[in-house]
Amino acid sequence: MPFPTQIHPVAGSVAEAGADLAVVAVRAGAEGPEPVAGPPGALPDGLDARLPAPLAELIAHYELTGRAGETAQFAADLGGGLVRVALLGVGEGTAADLRTAGAALARLAKGRSRAAVPAGLPGPGGDGGTGGGEALAAFAEGALLASYRFSLASDPKGPEPVGEIVLACGDGGGEAKPVEAVRRGTALAGAAALARDLINTPSARKDPAWLAGRATEVAARAGLQATVWDEADLEREGFGAILAVGQGSSRPPRLVRLDYAPEGAESHVVLVGKGVTFDTGGLSLKPNDNMKLMKTDMSGAAVVIGAMSALAELGCRTRVTGLLAVAENAVSGSAQRPGDVLTTYGGRTVEVLNTDAEGRLVMADALDYAVAELEPDALVDVATLTGAAKVALGTGTGALFATDDALAGALLEAGDRSGEPLWRMPLTEEYAPTVSSPVADLANIGTSGDYGHPGATEAALFLREFTGGLPWAHLDVAGPGRSMSEQGLLTKGGTGFAARTLLRWLEA
Repeated sequence: MPFPTQIHPVAGSVAEAGADLAVVAVRAGAEGPEPVAGPPGALPDGLDARLPAPLAELIAHYELTGRAGETAQFAADLGGGLVRVALLGVGEGTAADLRTAGAALARLAKGRSRAAVPAGLPGPGGDGGTGGGEALAAFAEGALLASYRFSLASDPKGPEPVGEIVLACGDGGGEAKPVEAVRRGTALAGAAALARDLINTPSARKDPAWLAGRATEVAARAGLQATVWDEADLEREGFGAILAVGQGSSRPPRLVRLDYAPEGAESHVVLVGKGVTFDTGGLSLKPNDNMKLMKTDMSGAAVVIGAMSALAELGCRTRVTGLLAVAENAVSGSAQRPGDVLTTYGGRTVEVLNTDAEGRLVMADALDYAVAELEPDALVDVATLTGAAKVALGTGTGALFATDDALAGALLEAGDRSGEPLWRMPLTEEYAPTVSSPVADLANIGTSGDYGHPGATEAALFLREFTGGLPWAHLDVAGPGRSMSEQGLLTKGGTGFAARTLLRWLEA
Protein backbone atom coordinates (compact mmCIF):
# COMPACT_ATOMS: atom_id res chain seq x y z
CA MET A 1 0.00 0.00 0.00
CA PRO A 2 1.35 3.51 -0.73
CA PHE A 3 2.41 5.62 2.24
CA PRO A 4 -0.55 7.67 3.49
CA THR A 5 1.92 10.39 4.55
CA GLN A 6 3.98 12.53 2.18
CA ILE A 7 7.10 14.45 3.27
CA HIS A 8 8.48 17.39 1.31
CA PRO A 9 10.21 20.77 1.83
CA VAL A 10 8.48 24.13 1.45
CA ALA A 11 9.64 27.74 1.57
CA GLY A 12 8.79 29.92 4.52
CA SER A 13 8.18 29.29 8.21
CA VAL A 14 6.18 26.66 10.04
CA ALA A 15 3.52 29.33 10.57
CA GLU A 16 3.22 29.94 6.82
CA ALA A 17 2.96 26.27 5.82
CA GLY A 18 -0.81 26.03 6.24
CA ALA A 19 -0.36 23.28 8.83
CA ASP A 20 -2.73 22.38 11.62
CA LEU A 21 0.21 21.15 13.71
CA ALA A 22 3.32 23.34 13.96
CA VAL A 23 6.43 21.77 15.47
CA VAL A 24 9.33 23.29 17.37
CA ALA A 25 12.25 20.90 17.84
CA VAL A 26 13.87 20.77 21.27
CA ARG A 27 17.45 19.58 21.54
CA ALA A 28 19.06 17.97 24.57
CA GLY A 29 21.93 20.47 24.81
CA ALA A 30 24.96 20.41 27.09
CA GLU A 31 23.45 23.27 29.10
CA GLY A 32 20.01 21.72 29.17
CA PRO A 33 17.12 21.53 26.67
CA GLU A 34 17.02 24.25 24.04
CA PRO A 35 14.79 25.01 21.03
CA VAL A 36 16.21 24.46 17.54
CA ALA A 37 15.64 27.47 15.32
CA GLY A 38 16.43 25.69 12.05
CA PRO A 39 17.33 27.69 8.94
CA PRO A 40 16.71 31.47 9.04
CA GLY A 41 13.00 32.17 8.90
CA ALA A 42 11.89 28.59 9.64
CA LEU A 43 10.37 29.76 12.91
CA PRO A 44 8.32 32.97 12.68
CA ASP A 45 9.72 36.23 13.97
CA GLY A 46 8.48 37.16 17.41
CA LEU A 47 7.44 33.58 18.16
CA ASP A 48 7.61 33.99 21.93
CA ALA A 49 4.99 36.74 21.77
CA ARG A 50 2.56 34.42 19.97
CA LEU A 51 2.86 31.57 22.47
CA PRO A 52 1.18 31.18 25.88
CA ALA A 53 4.63 31.84 27.40
CA PRO A 54 8.19 32.19 26.06
CA LEU A 55 9.63 28.99 24.62
CA ALA A 56 12.17 28.56 27.41
CA GLU A 57 9.42 28.82 30.02
CA LEU A 58 7.20 26.35 28.17
CA ILE A 59 10.05 23.85 27.95
CA ALA A 60 10.56 24.19 31.69
CA HIS A 61 6.82 24.08 32.44
CA TYR A 62 6.37 20.78 30.60
CA GLU A 63 9.57 19.44 32.23
CA LEU A 64 11.06 18.58 28.85
CA THR A 65 14.61 17.31 28.64
CA GLY A 66 14.93 17.20 24.85
CA ARG A 67 14.97 13.40 24.88
CA ALA A 68 14.27 11.99 21.42
CA GLY A 69 10.56 11.43 20.91
CA GLU A 70 9.47 13.50 23.93
CA THR A 71 6.46 15.72 23.15
CA ALA A 72 4.23 18.39 24.63
CA GLN A 73 1.53 20.36 22.86
CA PHE A 74 -0.70 23.36 23.34
CA ALA A 75 -2.81 25.77 21.30
CA ALA A 76 -1.48 29.06 19.91
CA ASP A 77 -2.19 31.58 17.17
CA LEU A 78 0.92 31.90 15.02
CA GLY A 79 -0.66 34.50 12.79
CA GLY A 80 -3.15 32.49 10.76
CA GLY A 81 -5.61 31.37 13.40
CA LEU A 82 -5.46 28.90 16.26
CA VAL A 83 -3.33 25.78 15.66
CA ARG A 84 -1.74 23.09 17.76
CA VAL A 85 1.93 23.67 18.54
CA ALA A 86 4.07 20.69 19.48
CA LEU A 87 7.43 20.70 21.21
CA LEU A 88 9.31 17.67 19.89
CA GLY A 89 12.45 16.25 21.51
CA VAL A 90 15.22 15.41 19.02
CA GLY A 91 17.85 14.25 21.52
CA GLU A 92 21.40 15.01 20.46
CA GLY A 93 20.44 15.01 16.81
CA THR A 94 21.92 11.63 15.91
CA ALA A 95 20.30 9.58 13.16
CA ALA A 96 18.83 7.27 15.80
CA ASP A 97 17.44 10.23 17.74
CA LEU A 98 15.85 11.76 14.66
CA ARG A 99 14.37 8.45 13.56
CA THR A 100 12.71 8.24 16.97
CA ALA A 101 11.59 11.88 16.74
CA GLY A 102 10.12 11.34 13.28
CA ALA A 103 8.11 8.38 14.53
CA ALA A 104 6.88 10.35 17.53
CA LEU A 105 5.77 13.21 15.30
CA ALA A 106 3.89 10.87 12.96
CA ARG A 107 2.02 9.35 15.89
CA LEU A 108 1.28 12.76 17.46
CA ALA A 109 -0.01 14.10 14.13
CA LYS A 110 -2.49 11.28 13.42
CA GLY A 111 -5.87 12.65 12.46
CA ARG A 112 -4.37 15.91 11.15
CA SER A 113 -3.97 16.94 7.54
CA ARG A 114 -0.57 18.67 7.69
CA ALA A 115 2.28 19.06 10.16
CA ALA A 116 5.16 21.50 9.70
CA VAL A 117 8.64 21.18 11.19
CA PRO A 118 11.79 23.26 10.58
CA ALA A 119 13.97 21.63 7.91
CA GLY A 120 17.30 22.31 9.63
CA LEU A 121 17.09 19.60 12.28
CA PRO A 122 20.27 19.30 14.33
CA GLY A 123 23.01 16.84 13.62
CA PRO A 124 25.64 15.62 16.09
CA GLY A 125 27.58 18.65 17.28
CA GLY A 126 24.52 20.89 17.18
CA ASP A 127 25.09 22.56 13.82
CA GLY A 128 21.36 22.66 13.17
CA GLY A 129 21.92 22.41 9.43
CA THR A 130 22.16 18.77 8.46
CA GLY A 131 19.15 19.00 6.17
CA GLY A 132 20.80 16.90 3.47
CA GLY A 133 22.40 14.30 5.75
CA GLU A 134 21.83 10.95 7.30
CA ALA A 135 20.02 12.46 10.28
CA LEU A 136 17.25 14.05 8.22
CA ALA A 137 16.96 10.88 6.13
CA ALA A 138 16.44 8.98 9.38
CA PHE A 139 13.79 11.52 10.45
CA ALA A 140 11.84 10.89 7.24
CA GLU A 141 12.38 7.14 7.61
CA GLY A 142 10.97 7.14 11.13
CA ALA A 143 7.99 9.34 10.28
CA LEU A 144 6.99 7.21 7.32
CA LEU A 145 7.37 3.88 9.09
CA ALA A 146 5.30 5.09 12.05
CA SER A 147 2.58 6.27 9.64
CA TYR A 148 2.39 2.85 7.95
CA ARG A 149 -1.05 1.31 7.99
CA PHE A 150 -2.37 -2.00 6.67
CA SER A 151 -6.10 -2.63 6.84
CA LEU A 152 -8.61 -4.64 4.88
CA ALA A 153 -11.49 -3.29 6.97
CA SER A 154 -14.34 -1.60 5.11
CA ASP A 155 -14.25 1.14 7.77
CA PRO A 156 -10.80 1.29 9.41
CA LYS A 157 -10.91 2.32 13.04
CA GLY A 158 -8.84 5.04 14.62
CA PRO A 159 -7.47 8.31 13.26
CA GLU A 160 -5.89 8.41 9.83
CA PRO A 161 -2.15 9.02 9.52
CA VAL A 162 -1.20 12.64 8.89
CA GLY A 163 -1.47 13.50 5.21
CA GLU A 164 1.66 15.65 4.93
CA ILE A 165 4.74 16.51 6.92
CA VAL A 166 6.34 19.62 5.45
CA LEU A 167 9.89 20.75 6.18
CA ALA A 168 9.87 24.53 6.54
CA CYS A 169 13.03 25.84 4.86
CA GLY A 170 12.68 29.46 5.93
CA ASP A 171 13.42 32.45 3.72
CA GLY A 172 16.83 31.38 2.43
CA GLY A 173 15.63 29.46 -0.63
CA GLY A 174 16.92 26.20 0.75
CA GLU A 175 14.09 23.92 -0.35
CA ALA A 176 16.42 21.83 -2.51
CA LYS A 177 18.77 20.95 0.35
CA PRO A 178 16.56 18.36 2.14
CA VAL A 179 15.26 16.72 -1.03
CA GLU A 180 18.01 14.10 -1.29
CA ALA A 181 17.74 13.20 2.38
CA VAL A 182 13.97 12.79 2.15
CA ARG A 183 14.34 10.72 -1.02
CA ARG A 184 16.80 8.42 0.72
CA GLY A 185 14.70 8.09 3.86
CA THR A 186 11.62 7.37 1.74
CA ALA A 187 13.45 4.64 -0.19
CA LEU A 188 14.59 2.93 3.00
CA ALA A 189 11.16 3.17 4.61
CA GLY A 190 9.51 2.06 1.37
CA ALA A 191 11.54 -1.15 1.31
CA ALA A 192 10.36 -2.02 4.83
CA ALA A 193 6.76 -1.01 4.05
CA LEU A 194 6.69 -3.21 0.94
CA ALA A 195 7.91 -6.12 3.06
CA ARG A 196 5.21 -5.33 5.65
CA ASP A 197 2.47 -5.32 3.01
CA LEU A 198 3.53 -8.75 1.76
CA ILE A 199 3.83 -10.14 5.29
CA ASN A 200 0.46 -8.79 6.43
CA THR A 201 -1.49 -10.12 3.44
CA PRO A 202 -3.70 -13.04 4.56
CA SER A 203 -2.57 -16.48 3.46
CA ALA A 204 -5.90 -17.26 1.79
CA ARG A 205 -4.72 -14.81 -0.88
CA LYS A 206 -0.99 -15.27 -0.41
CA ASP A 207 -0.17 -18.65 -1.88
CA PRO A 208 3.27 -19.38 -3.41
CA ALA A 209 2.16 -18.38 -6.91
CA TRP A 210 0.79 -15.07 -5.56
CA LEU A 211 4.05 -14.24 -3.80
CA ALA A 212 6.06 -15.13 -6.89
CA GLY A 213 3.76 -12.88 -8.91
CA ARG A 214 4.27 -9.96 -6.52
CA ALA A 215 8.04 -10.45 -6.70
CA THR A 216 7.87 -10.36 -10.49
CA GLU A 217 5.85 -7.12 -10.40
CA VAL A 218 8.37 -5.52 -8.06
CA ALA A 219 11.17 -6.62 -10.36
CA ALA A 220 9.52 -4.94 -13.33
CA ARG A 221 9.18 -1.66 -11.42
CA ALA A 222 12.68 -1.73 -9.94
CA GLY A 223 14.63 -2.74 -13.04
CA LEU A 224 15.39 -6.26 -11.84
CA GLN A 225 15.40 -9.47 -13.82
CA ALA A 226 13.04 -12.13 -12.45
CA THR A 227 13.05 -15.90 -12.96
CA VAL A 228 10.42 -18.20 -11.47
CA TRP A 229 10.55 -22.00 -11.12
CA ASP A 230 7.12 -23.67 -10.92
CA GLU A 231 6.57 -27.16 -9.52
CA ALA A 232 7.47 -28.85 -12.82
CA ASP A 233 10.71 -26.86 -13.04
CA LEU A 234 11.55 -27.68 -9.44
CA GLU A 235 10.96 -31.38 -10.07
CA ARG A 236 13.02 -31.41 -13.25
CA GLU A 237 15.98 -29.60 -11.70
CA GLY A 238 16.05 -31.51 -8.42
CA PHE A 239 14.88 -29.05 -5.77
CA GLY A 240 13.77 -31.89 -3.54
CA ALA A 241 13.56 -29.98 -0.27
CA ILE A 242 11.27 -27.20 -1.52
CA LEU A 243 9.06 -29.81 -3.18
CA ALA A 244 8.91 -31.94 -0.03
CA VAL A 245 7.78 -29.03 2.14
CA GLY A 246 5.16 -27.99 -0.40
CA GLN A 247 3.84 -31.43 -1.33
CA GLY A 248 1.11 -31.39 1.31
CA SER A 249 -0.55 -28.29 -0.12
CA SER A 250 -2.91 -27.98 -3.07
CA ARG A 251 -1.01 -24.76 -3.86
CA PRO A 252 2.39 -25.84 -5.19
CA PRO A 253 5.75 -24.26 -4.31
CA ARG A 254 7.90 -21.80 -6.21
CA LEU A 255 11.50 -20.64 -6.33
CA VAL A 256 12.06 -17.04 -7.38
CA ARG A 257 15.33 -15.44 -8.47
CA LEU A 258 15.69 -11.64 -8.65
CA ASP A 259 18.82 -10.15 -10.21
CA TYR A 260 20.24 -6.65 -9.78
CA ALA A 261 23.39 -6.16 -11.86
CA PRO A 262 24.67 -2.56 -11.96
CA GLU A 263 27.36 -1.76 -14.45
CA GLY A 264 30.85 -2.03 -13.01
CA ALA A 265 29.88 -4.07 -9.95
CA GLU A 266 32.96 -5.65 -8.37
CA SER A 267 31.27 -7.95 -5.87
CA HIS A 268 28.28 -10.26 -5.84
CA VAL A 269 26.02 -10.97 -2.86
CA VAL A 270 23.23 -13.53 -2.71
CA LEU A 271 20.29 -12.94 -0.36
CA VAL A 272 18.11 -15.95 0.51
CA GLY A 273 14.67 -15.48 2.04
CA LYS A 274 12.42 -18.05 3.69
CA GLY A 275 9.04 -17.83 1.99
CA VAL A 276 6.67 -20.19 3.79
CA THR A 277 3.36 -18.53 2.96
CA PHE A 278 1.54 -20.40 5.71
CA ASP A 279 2.93 -22.84 8.22
CA THR A 280 0.61 -25.31 9.90
CA GLY A 281 3.64 -27.26 11.08
CA GLY A 282 2.66 -30.03 8.69
CA LEU A 283 1.96 -33.35 10.35
CA SER A 284 3.98 -32.08 13.34
CA LEU A 285 1.01 -29.76 13.82
CA LYS A 286 1.35 -26.41 15.57
CA PRO A 287 -1.06 -25.40 18.37
CA ASN A 288 -3.79 -23.08 17.14
CA ASP A 289 -2.50 -20.02 18.97
CA ASN A 290 0.92 -20.40 17.35
CA MET A 291 -0.64 -20.99 13.93
CA LYS A 292 -2.54 -17.68 14.03
CA LEU A 293 0.69 -15.81 13.33
CA MET A 294 1.89 -18.00 10.49
CA LYS A 295 0.86 -15.79 7.60
CA THR A 296 4.06 -13.97 8.59
CA ASP A 297 6.32 -17.00 8.12
CA MET A 298 7.40 -15.71 4.72
CA SER A 299 8.95 -12.60 6.32
CA GLY A 300 12.44 -13.53 5.10
CA ALA A 301 11.31 -13.60 1.48
CA ALA A 302 9.38 -10.35 1.97
CA VAL A 303 12.46 -8.66 3.41
CA VAL A 304 14.56 -9.78 0.43
CA ILE A 305 11.93 -8.46 -2.00
CA GLY A 306 11.78 -5.18 -0.10
CA ALA A 307 15.54 -4.75 -0.10
CA MET A 308 15.86 -5.65 -3.78
CA SER A 309 13.17 -3.10 -4.67
CA ALA A 310 15.27 -0.16 -3.42
CA LEU A 311 18.77 -1.05 -4.67
CA ALA A 312 18.60 1.05 -7.82
CA GLU A 313 16.92 3.97 -6.04
CA LEU A 314 19.78 4.06 -3.53
CA GLY A 315 22.44 3.70 -6.21
CA CYS A 316 23.87 0.46 -4.83
CA ARG A 317 27.01 -0.60 -6.76
CA THR A 318 26.99 -4.24 -5.61
CA ARG A 319 25.57 -7.02 -7.77
CA VAL A 320 22.79 -8.67 -5.76
CA THR A 321 20.80 -11.84 -6.42
CA GLY A 322 17.74 -12.57 -4.32
CA LEU A 323 16.47 -16.13 -3.96
CA LEU A 324 13.01 -16.71 -2.51
CA ALA A 325 12.24 -20.28 -1.45
CA VAL A 326 8.44 -20.29 -1.39
CA ALA A 327 6.12 -23.07 -0.20
CA GLU A 328 3.02 -23.65 1.93
CA ASN A 329 3.49 -26.17 4.73
CA ALA A 330 0.08 -27.83 4.88
CA VAL A 331 -1.57 -30.96 6.29
CA SER A 332 -2.95 -33.57 3.90
CA GLY A 333 -2.54 -37.15 2.83
CA SER A 334 0.31 -36.11 0.56
CA ALA A 335 2.23 -34.16 3.22
CA GLN A 336 5.75 -35.25 4.10
CA ARG A 337 5.99 -37.44 7.19
CA PRO A 338 8.40 -37.53 10.11
CA GLY A 339 10.97 -40.12 9.12
CA ASP A 340 10.92 -39.29 5.41
CA VAL A 341 14.25 -38.71 3.68
CA LEU A 342 14.52 -36.07 0.96
CA THR A 343 17.30 -35.14 -1.44
CA THR A 344 18.33 -31.50 -1.76
CA TYR A 345 19.41 -29.64 -4.90
CA GLY A 346 23.06 -30.35 -4.09
CA GLY A 347 22.47 -34.09 -3.71
CA ARG A 348 22.60 -34.44 0.05
CA THR A 349 19.95 -36.42 1.88
CA VAL A 350 18.04 -35.09 4.87
CA GLU A 351 15.98 -37.08 7.35
CA VAL A 352 12.87 -35.11 8.29
CA LEU A 353 12.31 -35.67 12.00
CA ASN A 354 9.97 -32.72 12.49
CA THR A 355 7.86 -31.33 9.66
CA ASP A 356 7.59 -28.04 11.54
CA ALA A 357 11.31 -27.45 10.95
CA GLU A 358 10.54 -26.74 7.31
CA GLY A 359 12.08 -23.30 6.78
CA ARG A 360 15.63 -24.62 6.92
CA LEU A 361 14.68 -27.22 4.30
CA VAL A 362 13.46 -24.78 1.66
CA MET A 363 16.43 -22.53 2.35
CA ALA A 364 18.85 -25.44 1.98
CA ASP A 365 17.78 -25.88 -1.63
CA ALA A 366 18.20 -22.16 -2.34
CA LEU A 367 21.64 -22.05 -0.67
CA ASP A 368 22.71 -25.15 -2.64
CA TYR A 369 21.64 -23.44 -5.85
CA ALA A 370 23.51 -20.23 -4.96
CA VAL A 371 26.75 -22.10 -4.29
CA ALA A 372 26.51 -24.29 -7.39
CA GLU A 373 25.31 -21.74 -9.92
CA LEU A 374 25.97 -18.16 -8.82
CA GLU A 375 29.55 -17.96 -7.48
CA PRO A 376 28.78 -15.21 -4.94
CA ASP A 377 31.31 -13.46 -2.73
CA ALA A 378 28.97 -13.73 0.25
CA LEU A 379 25.68 -15.34 1.24
CA VAL A 380 23.14 -13.85 3.66
CA ASP A 381 19.86 -15.52 4.52
CA VAL A 382 16.88 -14.11 6.42
CA ALA A 383 14.16 -16.14 8.09
CA THR A 384 11.61 -16.26 10.88
CA LEU A 385 13.24 -19.56 11.69
CA THR A 386 13.16 -20.57 15.36
CA GLY A 387 11.21 -19.80 18.49
CA ALA A 388 14.49 -20.39 20.30
CA ALA A 389 15.94 -17.16 18.87
CA LYS A 390 12.94 -15.27 20.22
CA VAL A 391 13.35 -16.89 23.64
CA ALA A 392 17.03 -15.96 23.68
CA LEU A 393 16.79 -12.35 22.49
CA GLY A 394 13.16 -11.29 22.83
CA THR A 395 11.21 -9.34 20.24
CA GLY A 396 13.54 -6.38 19.78
CA THR A 397 16.74 -8.01 18.56
CA GLY A 398 17.55 -10.35 15.67
CA ALA A 399 19.93 -13.29 15.99
CA LEU A 400 23.00 -13.20 13.76
CA PHE A 401 25.09 -16.28 13.02
CA ALA A 402 28.07 -15.93 10.72
CA THR A 403 31.13 -17.79 9.49
CA ASP A 404 33.03 -14.59 8.69
CA ASP A 405 33.96 -11.93 11.24
CA ALA A 406 34.13 -9.07 8.74
CA LEU A 407 30.70 -9.92 7.34
CA ALA A 408 29.25 -10.19 10.84
CA GLY A 409 30.77 -6.86 11.86
CA ALA A 410 29.43 -5.08 8.80
CA LEU A 411 25.92 -6.41 9.38
CA LEU A 412 26.02 -5.51 13.07
CA GLU A 413 27.05 -1.96 12.15
CA ALA A 414 24.34 -1.69 9.49
CA GLY A 415 21.76 -2.95 11.96
CA ASP A 416 22.85 -0.37 14.51
CA ARG A 417 22.59 2.43 11.95
CA SER A 418 19.11 1.23 10.98
CA GLY A 419 17.70 0.87 14.47
CA GLU A 420 17.37 -2.88 13.80
CA PRO A 421 19.71 -4.36 16.42
CA LEU A 422 21.36 -7.71 15.84
CA TRP A 423 23.23 -9.87 18.34
CA ARG A 424 25.87 -12.30 17.17
CA MET A 425 25.26 -15.85 18.38
CA PRO A 426 27.81 -18.67 18.46
CA LEU A 427 28.15 -21.41 15.86
CA THR A 428 29.37 -23.80 18.53
CA GLU A 429 31.35 -26.55 16.82
CA GLU A 430 30.74 -28.93 19.70
CA TYR A 431 27.06 -28.92 18.76
CA ALA A 432 27.60 -29.72 15.06
CA PRO A 433 27.16 -33.53 15.34
CA THR A 434 23.61 -33.03 16.62
CA VAL A 435 22.35 -32.39 13.05
CA SER A 436 23.66 -35.75 11.83
CA SER A 437 21.37 -38.65 11.02
CA PRO A 438 21.95 -42.41 11.18
CA VAL A 439 20.05 -42.94 7.91
CA ALA A 440 20.85 -39.77 5.89
CA ASP A 441 23.53 -37.12 5.55
CA LEU A 442 21.72 -34.75 7.90
CA ALA A 443 18.67 -34.47 10.14
CA ASN A 444 16.49 -31.38 10.09
CA ILE A 445 16.44 -31.06 13.91
CA GLY A 446 18.92 -31.93 16.61
CA THR A 447 19.23 -35.64 17.30
CA SER A 448 21.05 -35.37 20.64
CA GLY A 449 19.90 -33.91 23.92
CA ASP A 450 23.45 -33.66 25.25
CA TYR A 451 23.48 -29.88 24.75
CA GLY A 452 19.91 -29.11 25.73
CA HIS A 453 18.60 -28.70 22.16
CA PRO A 454 19.87 -25.19 21.36
CA GLY A 455 17.31 -24.77 18.59
CA ALA A 456 18.51 -21.56 16.96
CA THR A 457 22.11 -22.79 16.86
CA GLU A 458 21.08 -26.21 15.56
CA ALA A 459 19.16 -24.56 12.73
CA ALA A 460 22.12 -22.34 11.87
CA LEU A 461 24.51 -25.30 11.91
CA PHE A 462 22.16 -27.16 9.58
CA LEU A 463 22.09 -24.25 7.13
CA ARG A 464 25.85 -23.87 7.26
CA GLU A 465 26.15 -27.31 5.67
CA PHE A 466 24.77 -25.82 2.44
CA THR A 467 26.96 -22.72 2.17
CA GLY A 468 29.97 -24.28 0.45
CA GLY A 469 32.50 -22.63 2.73
CA LEU A 470 31.59 -19.16 1.47
CA PRO A 471 31.36 -16.17 3.81
CA TRP A 472 27.83 -16.57 5.14
CA ALA A 473 25.51 -14.91 7.62
CA HIS A 474 22.16 -16.10 8.88
CA LEU A 475 19.59 -13.67 10.33
CA ASP A 476 16.96 -15.38 12.47
CA VAL A 477 14.29 -12.68 12.88
CA ALA A 478 11.58 -14.79 14.52
CA GLY A 479 11.44 -12.32 17.44
CA PRO A 480 11.57 -8.87 15.83
CA GLY A 481 9.86 -9.98 12.62
CA ARG A 482 6.43 -9.56 14.20
CA SER A 483 5.02 -6.82 16.42
CA MET A 484 2.09 -7.28 18.77
CA SER A 485 1.74 -3.57 19.58
CA GLU A 486 1.70 -0.07 18.09
CA GLN A 487 4.77 1.83 19.20
CA GLY A 488 7.73 3.69 17.75
CA LEU A 489 8.34 2.65 14.15
CA LEU A 490 6.11 -0.41 14.43
CA THR A 491 2.50 -1.26 13.82
CA LYS A 492 0.87 -4.58 14.68
CA GLY A 493 1.83 -7.36 12.30
CA GLY A 494 4.88 -7.87 10.17
CA THR A 495 7.73 -5.43 10.75
CA GLY A 496 9.95 -5.94 7.70
CA PHE A 497 12.86 -6.20 10.15
CA ALA A 498 16.25 -6.38 8.39
CA ALA A 499 15.21 -4.83 5.06
CA ARG A 500 16.78 -1.48 5.98
CA THR A 501 19.79 -3.20 7.54
CA LEU A 502 20.48 -5.15 4.35
CA LEU A 503 20.21 -1.98 2.26
CA ARG A 504 22.63 -0.03 4.42
CA TRP A 505 25.06 -2.96 4.36
CA LEU A 506 24.80 -3.38 0.58
CA GLU A 507 25.33 0.35 0.03
CA ALA A 508 28.56 0.18 2.00
